Amino acid sequence: MKIPIYQIDSFTSQLFGGNPAAICYLPYWLDDSLMQNIAIENNLAETGFFVKNGNQYEIRWFMPHAEIDLCGHATLASAYVIFTYLEPGLTEVSFSSKSGMLFAKKEENGSITLDFPAWTPKQVEIPEQVYRAFKTKPLSAHASRDLILVFASEEEVLNEQPDLKPLAGMPYSCFAITARGSNADFVSRVFDAEATTLPEDPVTGSTHAILVPYWAGVLNKTELNAVQLSKRGGQITCKLKGDRVFLSGFAVPYLTGFIEV
Repeated sequence: MKIPIYQIDSFTSQLFGGNPAAICYLPYWLDDSLMQNIAIENNLAETGFFVKNGNQYEIRWFMPHAEIDLCGHATLASAYVIFTYLEPGLTEVSFSSKSGMLFAKKEENGSITLDFPAWTPKQVEIPEQVYRAFKTKPLSAHASRDLILVFASEEEVLNEQPDLKPLAGMPYSCFAITARGSNADFVSRVFDAEATTLPEDPVTGSTHAILVPYWAGVLNKTELNAVQLSKRGGQITCKLKGDRVFLSGFAVPYLTGFIEV
């Protein structure tokens, strides 16, 4: 069986920037074990799979070690594939997912805007494991699907070199450190304590579904510019509207081809 595959750099306008995702367009859903093996073989932060169902698509995302319930950069990459290769006349697309309905829109400037659920975090006591994992003491911690750790400055976020082992087994998908930015409203870095090969995520759309409601409340504004301070780097234009977040960014193709399974 030949499956079309596309590798797309998301949340960047430069090749080799942003977050790369492998995207597979399927005629029907494969066994979970096969999709997991494809994700392992691709060895990227996420591999996205989607199937067309009527006028919309069903979408799922697999990391090399597990399926995940929401992925921003692989959804943006999937929308790019649909808009560019599969249905070039289309400018809006909807996806059904484990996190509910997701939407993507192609903007006039070529960027793509994702419409995701907003996950407002609640402030919690800083877990003891955090003090062992991070050299810098956070100002506060805020929990949703991910744990958000607020630092005092962009410099602290940029210079942090965590030991993620103490965080393994905690009930969070990712750990984000964040602060006000010098040239953006806020900056962040995102870590996965369970990942075996990619412990720091280059650009994490799903975590911004948590970061945006937090910073919107702190800064008292609903439109924000965000930068993720990974080595590859990424920029996200963000907007909070009710219980939804809108995340905009560019995408750049790296490869197209087929895999055989």
